[in-house]
Amino acid sequence: MATVSFSGPAAGSIVSPAYQKMTLATNYLDFTSSDVFGDGTNVAGWAQQYLPDLYEQEVDRYGNRTISGFLSMLSAEMPLQSDQVIWSEQGRLHLAYNGTCDTTNGAVTSITDIDGGSSAKHAVRKGATVVAVVENVVFKGYVSAGIETSETGLTILPYGAENIEDLAGISTGSQAIKFFVYGSEFAKGSDTMGNSVEPNFLTFNNRPMIIKDHFEINGSDTAQIGWIEVAGESGQGGYLWYLKSSGDTRVRFNDYMEMTMVEAEKVVTGSGTADSQLHDLGSSGVDGFNGSEGMFSAIENRGIVATNLVDNASDALADFDLLLAELDKQGAIEENMLYLNRTSNLIFDDMLGQINANYDGGTSFGVFENSSDMALNLGFSGFRRGSYDFYKTDWKYLNDASTRGLVGGIKGVIIPAGTSSVYDQQVGSNVRRPFLHVRYRAGQADDRKLKSWVTGSVGGPTSSSIDKMEIHYLSERCLVVQAANNFILLK
Repeated sequence: MATVSFSGPAAGSIVSPAYQKMTLATNYLDFTSSDVFGDGTNVAGWAQQYLPDLYEQEVDRYGNRTISGFLSMLSAEMPLQSDQVIWSEQGRLHLAYNGTCDTTNGAVTSITDIDGGSSAKHAVRKGATVVAVVENVVFKGYVSAGIETSETGLTILPYGAENIEDLAGISTGSQAIKFFVYGSEFAKGSDTMGNSVEPNFLTFNNRPMIIKDHFEINGSDTAQIGWIEVAGESGQGGYLWYLKSSGDTRVRFNDYMEMTMVEAEKVVTGSGTADSQLHDLGSSGVDGFNGSEGMFSAIENRGIVATNLVDNASDALADFDLLLAELDKQGAIEENMLYLNRTSNLIFDDMLGQINANYDGGTSFGVFENSSDMALNLGFSGFRRGSYDFYKTDWKYLNDASTRGLVGGIKGVIIPAGTSSVYDQQVGSNVRRPFLHVRYRAGQADDRKLKSWVTGSVGGPTSSSIDKMEIHYLSERCLVVQAANNFILLK
């Protein structure tokens, strides 16, 4: 008979008797060691010796972590069926210019528009009457030679003297001049004013960006049950971690859609991002990335940038009045929204408290249907200064240490409330559109505002042989900032 042998754990290696009744780790299964069975298969332990008092609810350590909601409050969303959106904005109605004046004869050259346009052409005609200022001396003048003579120059003769140099306080020679047309004057029986003034339009464009993300989990882990009930910002919850992970991915993607509209920037020709090889297609015939114009970029390029404004409460009011003067130069839109970081918001509170301890009672709350309760429920407080109503609130995006709060550089934005008139290329006329709105790619075949779909062999209809579930997210969109000259970026 062959010799038979057995191997196994030695007696007492798992359970060891004690000479008296005692609760010892050696009396029970080893719940706590890093290697329960001594074979390297369980290096984390599988339970605990004593039943723990376990909190089954996950703790919201950072509160509601999503930062979205800014655009949903301020903007509308409209479909787009093209690779770009083009819009036109009306120029100023009245004629006003900067230039250089020869005070000896009234000749004005080097003319530019008051918004800094580089063109030397003007639309001031002979017979026009103007209000001008030279060396801080304001006077009225008559245009004796205008566009009929030259598109790059004109002649202004003062009503109060023979030449401009003869006016008190004005030196002889070349001087800077600012002027605007206020009317005209013609003799009896004279012919009509020559030429005509065509309306001025400025054309802008933006391109949508494709934003993607995805979540994946293998089939085995979808069946795992955890000890802790998890929950997320979008309402997902349960004892399965993948429910939270997939939900967090969706919430994070919603934030990315909004953050892209705020932060996106157009590609500069010759930049590394413009390299066609960055495309997954890898084809030399494919253009590189285009980027897109986000809100910050639009204001920096076409709006008002206020640096070091309202840095402390002591001179904040004087600074703010300077800001109002800048708004006066633009459209003078009465209702505006202030989205501020924490520091700037507190400075505004201190500033307004110096004026009136109950400052929020001095505004119409028109943008909130004249309901102060509605404004307060939405986190806004209102105040009126000059002819403007302002509604201010904290902007979480600027405070969060995992978003703009990490790098700083932006203290807040001031955004006009309501709509603007814009020329629609497709309609062929002026239409009213929100100053700030999102355009997303959509057609009869596909709506790309926010797409999500599942692939794999887990969690739904089988679309592949791989043992996992993948949830995909995609959006194609861009932001349209109309009348950006009425927006203010606080830096």
